[in-house]
Amino acid sequence: MSPSTPRITSDRLRTPRRFPKFLKTASLCALIAGLLSPLSPAAAAETSAAAAANDYCGGQCSDILPPGENGNATLAQILLNQAFGTQPSHAEDQLGRYGNLPSGYSALTDAKINDFFNDASFGVASGQVESTTKPGGRTDVTIVRDKKTGVPHITGTTRYGTEYGAGYAAAQDRLWLMDVFRHVGRGQLTSFAGGAASNQGLEQEFWRSAPYTEADLQAQIDSATAKAGARGTQALADANAYVDGINAYIDASDSGRYFPGEYVLTGHKDSITNAGTIDHFKLTDLVALASVIGSLFGSGGGGEVNNAISLLAAQSRYGVTEGTKVWESFRERNDPEAALTVHGGESFPYASRPDSAQGQALPDAGSVTREPLVYDRTGSAAGASAATASAAAAKASVTSARRGMSNALVVSGKHTASGHPIAVFGPQTGYFAPQLLMLQEIQGPGLSARGASFAGLSMYVELGRGQDYSWSATTSGQDIIDTYAVELCQDDYHYLYRGTCTAMDKVERTNSWKPTTADGTAAGSYRMQVYRTKYGPVEYRATVGGKKVAYTTLRSSFMHEADSIIGFQMLNDPDFVKSPATFQSAVQNINYTFNWFYADSAHTAYYNSGDNPVRANGVDAEFPVWAQSAYEWRNWDAGTNTASYTPASAHPNSVDQDYYISWNNKQAKDYTTASWGNGSVHRGDLLEDRVSKLVAAGGVTRSALVKAMADAALADLRAEDVLPDLLKVVNSSPVTDSTAAAAVSKLSAWVAAGARRTETSAGSHAYANADAIRILDAWWPLLVKAEFQPGLGGDLYTAFGNNLPVDEAPSAGHGPTGSHAGSSFQYGWWSYVDKDIRAVLGEPVQGGLAQTYCGGGSLSACRDLLIGSLKEAAGKTAATVYPGDDQCSAGDQWCADSIVQRTLGGIKHGKTTWQNRPTFQQVVEYTSHR
Repeated sequence: MSPSTPRITSDRLRTPRRFPKFLKTASLCALIAGLLSPLSPAAAAETSAAAAANDYCGGQCSDILPPGENGNATLAQILLNQAFGTQPSHAEDQLGRYGNLPSGYSALTDAKINDFFNDASFGVASGQVESTTKPGGRTDVTIVRDKKTGVPHITGTTRYGTEYGAGYAAAQDRLWLMDVFRHVGRGQLTSFAGGAASNQGLEQEFWRSAPYTEADLQAQIDSATAKAGARGTQALADANAYVDGINAYIDASDSGRYFPGEYVLTGHKDSITNAGTIDHFKLTDLVALASVIGSLFGSGGGGEVNNAISLLAAQSRYGVTEGTKVWESFRERNDPEAALTVHGGESFPYASRPDSAQGQALPDAGSVTREPLVYDRTGSAAGASAATASAAAAKASVTSARRGMSNALVVSGKHTASGHPIAVFGPQTGYFAPQLLMLQEIQGPGLSARGASFAGLSMYVELGRGQDYSWSATTSGQDIIDTYAVELCQDDYHYLYRGTCTAMDKVERTNSWKPTTADGTAAGSYRMQVYRTKYGPVEYRATVGGKKVAYTTLRSSFMHEADSIIGFQMLNDPDFVKSPATFQSAVQNINYTFNWFYADSAHTAYYNSGDNPVRANGVDAEFPVWAQSAYEWRNWDAGTNTASYTPASAHPNSVDQDYYISWNNKQAKDYTTASWGNGSVHRGDLLEDRVSKLVAAGGVTRSALVKAMADAALADLRAEDVLPDLLKVVNSSPVTDSTAAAAVSKLSAWVAAGARRTETSAGSHAYANADAIRILDAWWPLLVKAEFQPGLGGDLYTAFGNNLPVDEAPSAGHGPTGSHAGSSFQYGWWSYVDKDIRAVLGEPVQGGLAQTYCGGGSLSACRDLLIGSLKEAAGKTAATVYPGDDQCSAGDQWCADSIVQRTLGGIKHGKTTWQNRPTFQQVVEYTSHR
């Protein structure tokens, strides 16, 4: 194989979401034949990879990332996929194993783990080499891909060559996706990919939160590298080499005409003449990419204006004193019944409620309006319906971005059969085609790791394993975003900054589009406009005590999207991470809000990362405060957006706790997270209950911990942890109504069977206990409304619903991909229902609600409204409960829950059965240590 030859012949068959209907099968075949005709076979080099001497996992490290490693496809491959369902090599060869775990986990043994996961050992076994590439003809780096999954194993003899190879491999696997997301980060997606409402929504919402200019992006690179000394210098060199590798692949694929076919379908390249260009990447593109990922998964906080609106509604309903008590009881800042990751009683106070709040700037009732973003709409972007469609898509994007994800189960060696720690962990990042993450192994000077990275940011492995340790993360969500009320002066675009009337900075982006094969949206354009202040971008306008204000959002990671690169560099450095302490030191350099977990052959560890600002005394982080010096972050520098941050010791952290669980639950006692819903029932309890039982029994194995994860992944949280008490109330007297009695019987049988959403048999596409599942899906929103709205009143009930959605069932539209996203049961009113129903039953409740709501506290009245809403739910047909969408017909319960790999390119994949599980996942148990 020549150095510039693509890795396998099918690489040249690589891109549309749609193609013209006139392309019938015969003409398709002729077109595909024409596209294939100039190709010459690329012979895979069968070289033997030496056994990895630096691998201390003993064959007990595994991972999985559906649908597959290969996320690029030529035009011909896309047409074949669209017409006949054929898949490019390695495009979905991990999807089946991932999707089969729900039906296969019950019989799992350690020996069968890799029936459902990949072997994540370092290197490629002799005889398993599919291809060997010397990218760009270089002699200092080799990319070897294995036959089973096509994962790139990058080995370099120089640091530059290693990172060049990482960039080249990233472009081989995700070039189109990387290009999409650099344009999302720059607020330019519609001009690049088309004017579809979903594209408008993505660029609008992400650019609203990170409206950077080119100078801003470059300044972040300069700042991040300058303040990190030698590591910063190395990171800059690594990033430059990585970008060089990306651009080398762009040039090679362009001249060789095996670039992703989406470039043809979106009008950037001509399939006949090859006219057109694929723009080279530059360093600032990586910062734009990082801003998207950080906003999606690592920026906890915000929501202070909505909090203020619901507080005012509570005070209007109950009076100031009682209304505040009611609000605080629903907020559950520090609920004593909440599942904790650090569960030994250690206290880590953060963002606690002050005794006497200072500087609050609550809006006048009814005065809040969202700051407009889009102006000067033309063509298909004009008109009320177009504006509504893009606004709805934007709202979905921001809702998704605020949803934390991922889970972790880590058990100390004291409780395992082998005496070595075991971990099963990974991030829930939604399901896309191609996937946002990509797998790689990278070995070179100062680099030794295998795992997953976000496409376009894979100069380092971000979640994975080193030589004798593994690490992973979950979204933590502590509050690093505050809302300031800036007092206006002169006009609506000047504000008082430390006593001086100061002009806001206006940042603009104008986008236009025309119809293409991929996106037929008619030509249109618009201009996005954000006003920025020293206190961050303007998000709302209102009056406070009659004064006109702009509410701004200040995020500690704003203008610092590149800072975390140092922490990831350390995690990949075998000479740095050698112990729990050095692991914790590495992740302390990550300024995004994550929970980090670690396991080696002898130890486990945990650390909560993020630049947590030190707030002024008396400031309540839950609400907007005045933009005045007295209420600013301590030692805040407006020019650099830096401040004093809480020390590492104040972040929840632990070493060698008996076990750790995390599913975006509360980190530790007294550590307030920005998200609502950390109460007595949380999806973290699904892990806590199972792992604690395993630990109590002892002798935990890898397969046992995988089983615990897989079982929790099929559990309906409402049915497992709340429904039994609801049935207690209903059954407190004989149920004489035949409809209600039949529903109770079905629900009770489902609870007795384990309260899981599982198929009757593998591949049946029908649930066991289907009627019970349908009834609960219909009943939950009805019972919550019947239970709480009479007492709260309509306005407060709606306001609390804006703080915390009532439900998040698998079939609901939620998560980073909307419906069919897998991730479920993170946000909902299950804790409120649980506490309220237990109070009605007379059971002990710690941290209860300020009032009892169900039936006003009367057991018989509560029972009546539950039975009434249950009868209504039982009468709803499957077609009503599951109304159908672009993926499923109405009434198809299994399909409504199913996971769909949402297309971000031209290749489509089949649906898989629902499971609430990390997208990328590791199973690790190290046998030795350096």
